[in-house]
Amino acid sequence: MSTFSSPKVFLTAPFTHLTGSSDKKTLANSSSREKSAFGKKKNLPPIENAPIIAFCHLSWSWVWQRPQQYLSRFSKTHPVLFVETHASRVESPAVKLSHQAEYPNVVVAEVHIPEARWSDGDFVDQQRRFAIQTILEDELRGRFEDPILWFNDPMSVVAFAGHMEERLIVYDCMDELSQFKGAPPALLEREESLVRKADVVFCGGRKMREKRLPLNSNTHFFGTGVDVVHFGRARNSDLSASAELAKLKGPVLGYFGVIDERIDYALIAKLADARPDWHVAMIGPTAKVDPKDFPQRPNLHWLGARSYQELPALTKAFSVCLMPFAINAATEYINPTKALEYMAAGRPVVSTAINEVKTNFASVARIAPTHADFINCCIREAEKPSTARIQAGIKLAADNTWEANIAKMEAHISHADAIRRGAASAKAADVRSDLPNTLSTGLAYV
Repeated sequence: MSTFSSPKVFLTAPFTHLTGSSDKKTLANSSSREKSAFGKKKNLPPIENAPIIAFCHLSWSWVWQRPQQYLSRFSKTHPVLFVETHASRVESPAVKLSHQAEYPNVVVAEVHIPEARWSDGDFVDQQRRFAIQTILEDELRGRFEDPILWFNDPMSVVAFAGHMEERLIVYDCMDELSQFKGAPPALLEREESLVRKADVVFCGGRKMREKRLPLNSNTHFFGTGVDVVHFGRARNSDLSASAELAKLKGPVLGYFGVIDERIDYALIAKLADARPDWHVAMIGPTAKVDPKDFPQRPNLHWLGARSYQELPALTKAFSVCLMPFAINAATEYINPTKALEYMAAGRPVVSTAINEVKTNFASVARIAPTHADFINCCIREAEKPSTARIQAGIKLAADNTWEANIAKMEAHISHADAIRRGAASAKAADVRSDLPNTLSTGLAYV
């Protein structure tokens, strides 16, 4: 299911409301709700504890990526409502709430739109706004008032920005989504609108930031972080390597992550052909590609999705960690989360020459401009891993945790809130001069 809708809007259809049980009810027209549910102003809590309503193009339960990593940690001090929109086989729009046992301050709202209406942008925009306003007046009444609106999905800006009595708008730009396969035509226009509306913009790559800075001066580079405790388990003697990989005879060259149009499939085939005595293990769910088109070799293993909890043991079995990305529009701006995860696990890393890896990780990863270079780098690291690069990677990971990034992001959010409320001085508009930023020379990424 994709949340790359191309919404537009009208406010009429009744909404079927699901709460995870079998009870259903038809709710009133949303126009009166929009006037009443968010009408009263209250004393605002400290911005450090303000509720967050997040709109994401990824599902909370899918591959654990930047949105879940950041928002699960923000939930330690902020109540978080995570909103995901699906094109589903339902007769009428429906919403389902679920509470996350591991993250008690997170509520996930799945908004399901009939597949038959998915191309009707007006309908999609209206229904997902109506869905969220409805649950905020009903089950979640009083829990997400005066929220920070947190956008990972630019397509949701029309439905929500300016309609939720929000305290602040944050845009966390994790990818150049307009360059991905299947991106809707309206995405570029909506993303520009979101950048202009946002009180603060965070970008996952330097090039992303450079592109958006002319539209919003309060735009900052905050790249990927890493859970060093979780992935550092791969370096502990008490964790056994994954049994399914340990049984393979010879070195294992491994990748974990989404398998989609960003992977260089010709490179994967050449890598398997180069050395029949090693194995190439590709781990992760597929998206927007047909597995029937994948190259097949006796020593090439497409293993499918694995849980986040399994990744340290899988990575421990890798002789070399791979970032075999194609050089194309979809990879022009990506800053792979897996880079620091591989490093925290203490494994050698070999990557194709994508921009953000060259900029951020050249001191650790072997970066190969050609297929032949990639294969040679893998041979080199499989036979004699660079201890110096591995140790540098462990340190780089330790210096760039998710928590370290969040502390800096909170400072930007607090400052943006002060400016919006008119509490900052006349000089406060120059945010970058005083506030933390991953462009500062003291940060490990530089």
